[in-house]
Amino acid sequence: MADIFREIEEEVRRDKAAELWKKYGWVITGLAVLAVLAVAGWQFWLHRENQASQAVGARLEAALKSSRDGDATQAETILKELSTTAPAGYRLIARFRLAAETAKRDPAAGAAAFDALAGDASLDQTYRDLAKLRAGILRVDLAPYPEIKAALEPLASAQGVWRHTAREFLGIAALKANLFEDAGRWFDAAITDPQAPRGLRQRVELYLALVRGGPVTVKN
Repeated sequence: MADIFREIEEEVRRDKAAELWKKYGWVITGLAVLAVLAVAGWQFWLHRENQASQAVGARLEAALKSSRDGDATQAETILKELSTTAPAGYRLIARFRLAAETAKRDPAAGAAAFDALAGDASLDQTYRDLAKLRAGILRVDLAPYPEIKAALEPLASAQGVWRHTAREFLGIAALKANLFEDAGRWFDAAITDPQAPRGLRQRVELYLALVRGGPVTVKN
C-alpha cells in the first residue's frame, strides 16, 4: 500500500512539474539565454578592454622612446593626447610624464605643471604629494631656500611617504644657500632614518662631508 501511495505522489509531482514547465518554461529558457549572452558579452568586453589597453600602452612607449631619442616635440604631442583620452591609470602616468618633459625645456613651466597635479583633488593624496615633491625639486635651482622649505618640509615628516627625497633636497637647497646648519639637520634626518634607501645614504654621506667642511673662503 505504501508503494502505491509513493507512486501516486511521484506521478502528481511529475504532472505538476510538466504543468509548471508548460506555463513557465519560456521564462527559464529566456533566463538561460540571457545568462549565456551576459557571459559572452563580458568576455567580449574584456577582450576589447585588453586590446585598448595594449594600444594605449604602445602609444605611451612611443612617447617614452621619442623622449629618449631627443624628440621632445613628438613625446609631448603623444603625452598630451594620452593625458586627456587614455584610461585613468595611463592618463595619470601621461600627465606626470608630460610635466617632466615640459621641465626639460622649461623648469619653471614644468614646476607649474606639477603644481597643477598637486592641486587636482581627484587624485589620491600620495600622487598629489609626489607632484608637490617634483615641483619643489625643480625649484631648488629657481627659488630661494625659504620657498623650497615651505613646499617640501610638510613632506619630510616622519610618516611622509616621500620623506627621504624631501629631506635630501631640503638639505641640498640649504647647502646652496650656504645655510650649513639647516643643511646638516636635514641630511642627518635623512641618514638616521632606518628606512632610508642605501643609495640615498651614500649620497647624503657626500653632502655631509661638504657640510662639515663649512663655507669655502676664497682669498684674493
